[in-house]
Amino acid sequence: MYPEQLVTPMRLDLTSAGFTELKQADEVSQYLDKEEGSVLLVINSVCGCAAGSARPGIKMALEHSNKKPDHLLTVFAGVDKEATAKAREYTAPYPPSSPSVALFKDGELVHFIERHHIEGRPAEMIGNHLIEVFDTFC
Repeated sequence: MYPEQLVTPMRLDLTSAGFTELKQADEVSQYLDKEEGSVLLVINSVCGCAAGSARPGIKMALEHSNKKPDHLLTVFAGVDKEATAKAREYTAPYPPSSPSVALFKDGELVHFIERHHIEGRPAEMIGNHLIEVFDTFC
C-alpha cells in the first residue's frame, strides 16, 4: 500500500476536477448499481502514465466536451483495495488494469480504456478519444 502523503496530490488531481472518490466497496456499488445515466469511473494509479497521460487527458476531455458523464467517480489502485476490487468486478471481462477508464451507460459498461491504451500516448490523444466517447454515449 502506498503512503497517503504520496497519493494525496494524485487524489486531488481528480477530485479537484469534480470526481467523487470512492474508498469503500459499498460506495462503488451504490453508484454503479444504478441503471440510469452515465458514469465515468477512473481507476487511478501512482504510475507515470496516470500522471502524464491519463489524468491530464481525462480533465482535458471534461473541459472541452459538449457532452459529459452524469457522474465522475474514482478509486485508487494500490491504496483503496476493497473499492478497487469492487470496481474491477464491474469492468469484467477486462483484466485488472491501472490506470484505466470505464464509461457506464444505464448500468452497462459501454467503453473501457486499459492501461496499454494509455501508456506511451499523449494526454491530448486520450482526451480527444474520450470526447468522442462522451459524444457517443453521454
